[in-house]
Amino acid sequence: MTHDPAQQEDPKAQLVKRKLEGVEIPLNKQVQAKTATTFLEYVHLVHNALPELNLDEIDTSVTFLKHKFSAPVLIDAMTGGAAPLGKINGNLAIAAEQLSLGMVVGSQRAGLLSDEAADSYAVARRNAPNAFLAANIGGAQLAKGFPLEAARKLVDMIKADALVVHLNPLQELIQPEGEPLYKGVVGRISEFAEKIGVPIIVKEVGAGLSREAALRAEMAGASAVNVSGLGGTSWAGVEQIRAEEREVTDKASLGELFWDWGIPTAAALLEVTKAVRIPVLGSGGLRNGLDIAKCIALGATIGGMAWPMLKRAVISPEVLVEYVKALIGEIRGTMFLVGSRNVEELKRAGYVLTGPLADWRQQRTP
Repeated sequence: MTHDPAQQEDPKAQLVKRKLEGVEIPLNKQVQAKTATTFLEYVHLVHNALPELNLDEIDTSVTFLKHKFSAPVLIDAMTGGAAPLGKINGNLAIAAEQLSLGMVVGSQRAGLLSDEAADSYAVARRNAPNAFLAANIGGAQLAKGFPLEAARKLVDMIKADALVVHLNPLQELIQPEGEPLYKGVVGRISEFAEKIGVPIIVKEVGAGLSREAALRAEMAGASAVNVSGLGGTSWAGVEQIRAEEREVTDKASLGELFWDWGIPTAAALLEVTKAVRIPVLGSGGLRNGLDIAKCIALGATIGGMAWPMLKRAVISPEVLVEYVKALIGEIRGTMFLVGSRNVEELKRAGYVLTGPLADWRQQRTP
């Protein structure tokens, strides 16, 4: 039987509550992929015993959408929309600023509801006056007719350098308050790309982009895509827990069924980097610098991480900064071991694909 007490809640209070749960559940409950993986374990970088370079001469910097990052690391979309979440965004932004990296705030629709909610996002620009920051809105909202002027407010809210349009059909399908409405979304992406005034990045949220979806995004005018593949946090799992707590049994059953649904991150990168000419970001279950380096070897420009950053950001900006420094050290170490002086050379590093990932590449249809 389906029962949803959330339907009687005030829409504003409901959205704020959902934003808080979107952080509390991943931090406190097991919502990582159950049996699925990123497939990055099937990417084997070829060791170079004669690298002809010193570790300290390796350049990890990269340029993305005309912005220079000190390393190919993006603090990916996580949170915002309620006062307690502003502290997290503030800490994430401190790390982005100190280390010259990029950051995407969480979906911002809640920021239009109150000054307090807006400030939970705006703090990112205050704490990161020079860093690359991207605003964020959902594809389902665009399909429903989210106004261009409202999107401009989201961009202005953080003085954003780009706007992320996140695609989450799986999450919308399972979410008790979900809006699985995607008809017309490609046309709206095209409209926003033409008129918003900043580059558009189209990203998934953990179920992966196929080559077909990435091509459609590119043709619609996206300046970059983020594959955000299977293998990390399951938003189907998050929504399954939320549905179960609300006794929305049909949604909870769908969440259980589709918990591990999607395209593994490495498989998505193999598909997308060969299909499009625009920059590709790799994210979804990345847990260390070696994972990021593998993404780049597969053709990504940058690797994005959310959950590992979130875990440290709730403690302090200092803990987060030290973690990211170590992460960059792992990327540099990997580059040394494959003999890559810079990120462009890492993109040409040799690798071998094995197991299910090799099967995916060979057997993918059509």
